[in-house]
Amino acid sequence: MRFLIDEFEKIICTVLFLSMALLGFANVVVRYGTNFSLAATEELLTNGFLILTIFGAAIAARRGEHLAVTVIYNALPGQARAIVFILSVILSLLLLGMSAYFSWEVLTNQFASGTRSYGLGVPAWYYHAAVPFGFFLIAIRLLQRSWKEMQGKVEPTSGGIDV
Repeated sequence: MRFLIDEFEKIICTVLFLSMALLGFANVVVRYGTNFSLAATEELLTNGFLILTIFGAAIAARRGEHLAVTVIYNALPGQARAIVFILSVILSLLLLGMSAYFSWEVLTNQFASGTRSYGLGVPAWYYHAAVPFGFFLIAIRLLQRSWKEMQGKVEPTSGGIDV
């Protein structure tokens, strides 16, 4: 059970990526074999890519691999560095919280209005249901990584670009 919790986003990304690859391959085979196209594959792949991106961001947050410009951060003394680190975590959590909230608003609006997808005609909220959860998961993984960095259990995030 612990494995599922620790590796949740990796499992989702793996299953989603494999499904998308197989679906894209099937579409190519059908298109060249029959001169017809599976029209719904564009809708499924586009929405799959959105979900894959969000859960991939959760993986990056957990590993501390998000892109960052660290030229000012690296020039600061230790105490100022700690303050900037905490401020960046707070601002990141605020942004992720707002993203989760507004994507939840979109989800409830899609649910209430009965909006349907353009290809398959299924309720649009089916595709969007993972988005607010994904932003929440990114925030959780960011907090986990930040806590470990503050305790000195992992190396500080070095995903930055020194200019």
